[in-house]
Amino acid sequence: MEEKRVLIVSQHYWPENFRITDICAGLTEAGYKVDVLCGLPNYPAGEWYPGYRYTGPRRETHEGVEIFRAGEVRRKGNTALRIFLNYISFPVTALFSLPRLHGRRYDIVFCYETSPVLMLLPAIVYAKLHRVPLAAYVLDLWPENLYSVLPVRNRALRAVAAGVSHWLYRRCDTLLAMSGPLRDKLAAIAPKARLAVIPQYCEDFYARGVQDAAISERLAGRFNMLFAGNISPAQDLSLLVECARRLKQDGRTDIRFVIVGDGMSREALAREIEEAGVSGWFLFAGRCAPEEVPAWQASADALFAALADTEDVGLTVPAKIASYLASGKPCLVAITGEAARVVREAGAGLVSAAGDADALYKNLLTLADMPGEARAEMGRAAKRCYEENFRRGPVLRKLIEALMPEVIG
Repeated sequence: MEEKRVLIVSQHYWPENFRITDICAGLTEAGYKVDVLCGLPNYPAGEWYPGYRYTGPRRETHEGVEIFRAGEVRRKGNTALRIFLNYISFPVTALFSLPRLHGRRYDIVFCYETSPVLMLLPAIVYAKLHRVPLAAYVLDLWPENLYSVLPVRNRALRAVAAGVSHWLYRRCDTLLAMSGPLRDKLAAIAPKARLAVIPQYCEDFYARGVQDAAISERLAGRFNMLFAGNISPAQDLSLLVECARRLKQDGRTDIRFVIVGDGMSREALAREIEEAGVSGWFLFAGRCAPEEVPAWQASADALFAALADTEDVGLTVPAKIASYLASGKPCLVAITGEAARVVREAGAGLVSAAGDADALYKNLLTLADMPGEARAEMGRAAKRCYEENFRRGPVLRKLIEALMPEVIG
């Protein structure tokens, strides 16, 4: 059979920690030839990764995948202006990079659409010029997701953002959604597109339960509630600061919040903790490789996730939830919508609505004070939910089949 070729368009790619790198590995494992058009790695801190700068390298090979890098304005400082410039720079420079793909035939173009939705533009142009199908995996629904990062209030600007976003979605032949509610939303935006629901899976290593004696010793002696991932406004980690204030008032020193990760809100969160006088209730472990996260999860007592109460908050199940479930630990979540439904129906933890600090605090104390066996049963329920819904192999097969069944499969 003739080798099938896929062009991936994604602003973010290895060595940045995004799941598209593993998806490409899965496509390669399945026998497809994969090229990636992406940006230069600087997410989340906004600084170039070691070995990179604006001038390159612009061409690389990683694990059998050919990588073509376009320029972008790095997110340095993660100010609103720098994020805006970062958002608009990649699609522009990626358009000018399309001639570098001349002579390479593809059977499908696949856009891994995180923020910004503007990264769809070079994918659309290439697909239309070469008359090949275009599929997009919608991870961040725009313009709603934009407002969780940049507080756009002007009605005219919102109308422009909605018009541009919806125009881009309507240019796609196939739209992959992470949940049923998101699929329904996309169906209203782009009624002619083929639609499929493909949840975000997590890599297999999250389910291995790796133990690390040094981490276990570091966390010993307290009930450890762990957050792992990107520290951004969308994660609403200020809720933990409010919980820490209440723990201090109630004289509860047995509970601690462990933060594993980095991001645009890291310094702001640290200042908020300092100003509240609750530093003793937090431990910042810093950024680590994804493969190291399971050891932190294994040593924690429970895992925390939240999403800010924004317009698209109920539409998706973040990949973080999948990795939490895989660890077999109970979850404490402050989320509204699909992710809350998944955790609640699985019996994998305690759920409160997005932004509800009162309910979150009550659930925190309930989880910390319940018998260990009750938490262990929640953990087992979490693992079952992962096995049934979020394992890499089955989900990856569904994704490949959904991309374009008459071309790939």
